[in-house]
Amino acid sequence: MIRNTDEFLGALRAARRTATPLVAVRTADPASSMKLATEVFCEHEAAPPLLSWDVMTGLSALNNAGKKMLDRITGEMAAAAVGPAAALDVATRLEDDAVLFYANPQRVWHDAQVVQGIWNLRDTLKPIGAMLLLSLPPGTIVPQELTQDVLVLDEPLPSEALLRAIVRRTFDEAKLEPPSEADETRAVDALLGLAAFPAEQVVAMSLSKRGLDHDQLWERKRQVIEQAPGLTVWRGGETFQDIGGCVNIKRFLQAVLNGAEPPRVIVFCDEIEKAFAGTGTDLSGVTTEMTGTILSWMQNRDAEGSVLIGPPGTAKSMIAKATGNSGGIPTIAFDLSAMKNGIIGSSGERLRAALGIIDAVSGGQSLWLATCNSIASLPPELRRRFTLGTFFFDLPSPEEREAIWRIYTTKYQVEGCRPEDESWTGAEIRECCRKASRLRISLEESASYIVPVARSAAEQIDGLRQQSSGKYLSASHPGVYEYSRTTPAPRGRAFRELSEV
Repeated sequence: MIRNTDEFLGALRAARRTATPLVAVRTADPASSMKLATEVFCEHEAAPPLLSWDVMTGLSALNNAGKKMLDRITGEMAAAAVGPAAALDVATRLEDDAVLFYANPQRVWHDAQVVQGIWNLRDTLKPIGAMLLLSLPPGTIVPQELTQDVLVLDEPLPSEALLRAIVRRTFDEAKLEPPSEADETRAVDALLGLAAFPAEQVVAMSLSKRGLDHDQLWERKRQVIEQAPGLTVWRGGETFQDIGGCVNIKRFLQAVLNGAEPPRVIVFCDEIEKAFAGTGTDLSGVTTEMTGTILSWMQNRDAEGSVLIGPPGTAKSMIAKATGNSGGIPTIAFDLSAMKNGIIGSSGERLRAALGIIDAVSGGQSLWLATCNSIASLPPELRRRFTLGTFFFDLPSPEEREAIWRIYTTKYQVEGCRPEDESWTGAEIRECCRKASRLRISLEESASYIVPVARSAAEQIDGLRQQSSGKYLSASHPGVYEYSRTTPAPRGRAFRELSEV
């Protein structure tokens, strides 16, 4: 796995040194990768012939040596547009050490002639030290016919050091004083995950005599993230202060945010058990393949996370969304179902592209928070990847409900006698206050339009409590969750300190 530009350049040098004939570079910035590759190929020798092909301009020369060679091979075809298969036919006549950059072959390699033409070049180019370099988008999978013959390299997105250099250079070109270290660090955090070209553009657009507009930097980053199917940036403003109860999980996550190597991105997977339903049993194999991809990705990057389990409305999702704002970092909603596609292979490509964005945006430091209403259907091997533990969210205790009422009556500016709220969830308290405010009715009247989940799904909740008792950590108090039908919810010092969280 290539982690930085130096490793990428080293891999290119090795491929060139060993006369590797077929190389695929997966990159978010094809122009940048072509420039880097050209610099590598011209380091220790006279400039080799360099050609390129794309669907708009056809076959063309990139340098004088390339033009001379192309003129000798094709006469007047140097500026002519040729088909993808014809371009590969020309490539069979490349001279020693020549390189042909071939843009976006994934758009045309559904054609059997193109795939066969690429494969045929292996033994033609190897003896003369020539190379066909395929430029692909991130996450693209090489056709099965070529997997054993094509060396696949992933060009990493710009490092923090390179992004710092881009920010400083932009300030210098604008004839402005260099940014402070704090301002520069904020800018780099906003730029992580962007390729070099868009990073330069957004810095220039966000720069004025007053300095950098960091909101505009972040907005561009959100746009890049949300271009990937299944990824959205949560824009809500919730923090832990807006959540009543759940003292233990809030303290734990705050410690993670403040600890060594804190996360730079929160990845929020809502109702994860539904997203991975069918793993190992789906006839198409798509879900099983995607599960394996995520397992490998989390394992290879030591990605950490927690599973939040409990009845609906007990603040699981709200905790996950509030973690990012509480730590001053973005929260990315990860929807695996939205990444699935009917075209064979597309689902895996979408997932890999999404994981690549998360990796780039987080700088390899992401915290995964997954919610679920039932953990039984979640693959055990996936549960083990969430190394920070599983927390159970029970129905709020009287003290917790009191804190929740205070938050929402203040937020919605409603007053009056509170209704009977035995076994209500935080979501039901919020809905009661929201309805009272919107309909201009009393809290008691608003309560008449609410059926608590503890009543409508009593058996399921009781079963979930029994399944979780003694197995998972409690979201409300320190230690393992324990449940007994005859014992009220735990109370004590943790609840007296609600106002301190």
